[in-house]
Amino acid sequence: MGAPETREVSGDTGGLTTLLKAALPSLPVVGQLPGIRKASGKDFAGLSFSRPPVTVERAHVERYAAVCGFPVKDTVPLPYPHMLAFPLHMALMSDPAFPAPPIGTVHLENSITQHRPVRVGESLAVTVAVDPARPHAKGTVYDFRTTVTAGGETVWGETSAYLRRGKGEESAPAGATFPDAPAGGTVWSLPGDLGRTYAAVSGDHNPIHLHPLTAKALGFPRQIAHGMWTLARCTAALENRLADAVRVDVAFKKPVLLPGKVAFGSRPLDDGYAFSLSNPRSGAPHLAGRTTDL
Repeated sequence: MGAPETREVSGDTGGLTTLLKAALPSLPVVGQLPGIRKASGKDFAGLSFSRPPVTVERAHVERYAAVCGFPVKDTVPLPYPHMLAFPLHMALMSDPAFPAPPIGTVHLENSITQHRPVRVGESLAVTVAVDPARPHAKGTVYDFRTTVTAGGETVWGETSAYLRRGKGEESAPAGATFPDAPAGGTVWSLPGDLGRTYAAVSGDHNPIHLHPLTAKALGFPRQIAHGMWTLARCTAALENRLADAVRVDVAFKKPVLLPGKVAFGSRPLDDGYAFSLSNPRSGAPHLAGRTTDL
């Protein structure tokens, strides 16, 4: 079976309309209505969406850099192109052909490959494709693969693995493994409104990140930090030591409750760095990661 045909989407793909569409399949009765009901995953062959070319705007890059701890440069922070891909993630998850409702789907792992730094002002083409589900010990995983090109040249790519909890396969791979990193001596204090601040720049307004009440309604003690913010903040801490061509791989472990404190640690490897984010009191892991020079 060949790759799915790529469909171009435009308009407010990451806005409130998409957020509402994302929530509807999880509602009793409403989630079974035609046009809202999710297709069966049994025959899901994948989906691929693209967006019209987008120009990297300096003002937005600088807002993102400020929220995530990056310096201001004429090139964008390494994880920034995810901001351009995220609306397509939401559009794919909200499409009735995609089997899993977005609410309750967990961001499990992320891998970013930067082939070269992306410059502010560049025009980028962005495509995101989601593969058929693969088995996991705790359910099924959907891999969202992003490709970013400039003038026909692939400059950036990403694979985001999302877990849909359910009946899993005990023999399935449990996930990526990472070299050990120090538990961390650098402690960051995170404010209670960090989720809302990051949502304002990223467009990711998942209610688990916004307020205590909305997070509690979805099973959390209070709001939690975005996984992609933790990835970005760790990458910012290593930013001046990374090669221009580099891969960053992370696994998201335990959620970061807001407000709260996290400890960052890192150590050099032969071809990059191992790093971690953990609870400074208990040592419980929030994130494990590594960079690899290419």
